[in-house]
Amino acid sequence: MPHYARNGREPRIRLALLKPFQGRLRIGELLRGQSIIMVSKAKKTVALPAVVDLDSLDAIRDGLLDAVEDGSVAVAADGVQRVSTNALFMLISAAGTAQRNNFDFTILQPSAAMTAAIERLGLGAQFKGMMR
Repeated sequence: MPHYARNGREPRIRLALLKPFQGRLRIGELLRGQSIIMVSKAKKTVALPAVVDLDSLDAIRDGLLDAVEDGSVAVAADGVQRVSTNALFMLISAAGTAQRNNFDFTILQPSAAMTAAIERLGLGAQFKGMMR
């Protein structure tokens, strides 16, 4: 049985839309008195295997998802010998998710093979800001 408002009409349903918080808060700072937001300062590192192909994407994706949800991410790419196009697009997507959550996303010391694949596919502009 529905619960009616005092005026006898059905109450309007109010929906809350969740949007990413655009500002940055300090650890323990209150968000307009609602709740405490804790910001993680630790940067998680995800190491890419030598061969980043379709067989390894699921495990890499799971590691990236966990890391991106918790804070800033560093991807160790110095040992990559071969990388698939899908893996590069997954890294671009993960970087976008991190950016929307106001976290850093960096690719540390990409190997020559990875850099060559990025350039060959014309993705240099997308990777430019994240490679260190």
